[in-house]
Amino acid sequence: MRWRRNLFAVTAASFIGFTGFTLVMPFLPLYFQQLGVTDIGDIAMWSGLSLGVTPAFTAMLSPFWGRLADRYGRKIMVERSLVSFIFVMAAMAYVRHPWQVLALRALQGFFAGYGSLTLTMAADSAPRDKTAYAIGFVQTAQRLGPAIGPVVGGAVAQIVGLRHAFLVTAGFYVCAVVVVFFMYDERGAPHTQPSAALERVTFRSVLAFENFILLMGVVFGLQFIDRSFGPVLPLYIAELGTPTARVPIVAGVLFSITAAAGAIGHHICGKLLRRATARRAIATSAAIGAVGALIYVVAGSAWLLVLGTPIFGLAIGVATTAAYTAASSVMPHSARGTGFGLLSTGSLAGLALSPMINGMIAARSIRAVFALDTFALLAVAGLVSRLMIVAPLEAPTAPATEEL
Repeated sequence: MRWRRNLFAVTAASFIGFTGFTLVMPFLPLYFQQLGVTDIGDIAMWSGLSLGVTPAFTAMLSPFWGRLADRYGRKIMVERSLVSFIFVMAAMAYVRHPWQVLALRALQGFFAGYGSLTLTMAADSAPRDKTAYAIGFVQTAQRLGPAIGPVVGGAVAQIVGLRHAFLVTAGFYVCAVVVVFFMYDERGAPHTQPSAALERVTFRSVLAFENFILLMGVVFGLQFIDRSFGPVLPLYIAELGTPTARVPIVAGVLFSITAAAGAIGHHICGKLLRRATARRAIATSAAIGAVGALIYVVAGSAWLLVLGTPIFGLAIGVATTAAYTAASSVMPHSARGTGFGLLSTGSLAGLALSPMINGMIAARSIRAVFALDTFALLAVAGLVSRLMIVAPLEAPTAPATEEL
């Protein structure tokens, strides 16, 4: 079936793209050292600016690219983004000064946006009762890619050198473009049909869709909470008495468990939404996630974190996919590019703000970071239960027997 082929294409492209991106980005501080930056403070400054500028530009421009995708097609917009990554990543291999890295990262943010558009394409291609499954499938790939990328990137950098690793990353994006170009069939997609309503769709009208602003806030909150662990988890593991030599491996295991549990949550959300409304799925999983975060707050040793981590990761995965699916259900096909672009803005804003705010909180108390996560997840559960409207068409459906 066409929708299965399309789903495979956008999932494979997302996985390849997200893996390629994290092939080199975690090692950016080392690259600045190779460029002649020796002061630790300067390395941290250039790394922070370079890592932050791309999501900042992407957050601002995702709705714009989504709007163009609504008008001219999703496929061409994804190809545009992926091709730009080929040239930018290849150019990274030839830079000679730190400011050139920053400039290229800013340019990358300007042309990015394929992540939200692949979600749109998955939602467009799938039958209505498979929308959650399709969105969750792509989100699983987008989560697993960054989990695998740094491991592969470390091996690649060891073999060919860090500078040439950027060329390998460019090759990943070539593969992603080829997959989308030859495998994704946009003919017959709902947004390609003539529609007088297309001209009337504006950013304001998208925000006015039922539950949309609430769901955009949910996506922001879940991303903010999910990303709070990165800056403080190794420090917390050490604070709990783990020997210094074992901190990296324990942190790596916990990060991997979080990624794997989140991927499972994305994947099973479709099945859950056949038995429960999106409101119930988001509220319940957020409340369960609060239990996982609370375990972090009360933990007396690093071993207890192994219990809280999969609970937290699974809950975040389910709630995120349910939020995107619920938002997709209230968008007309002709506005999905714009809508998913706005959701991406909320997600990227959470990604950008979380390390900064939680870093300041952790300066006083690391446990306070996880306490904030607990209260925030309970707030998400409460707000969704109280404010989210359940439309008649959103009622859970009988389990489908056919899976990908």
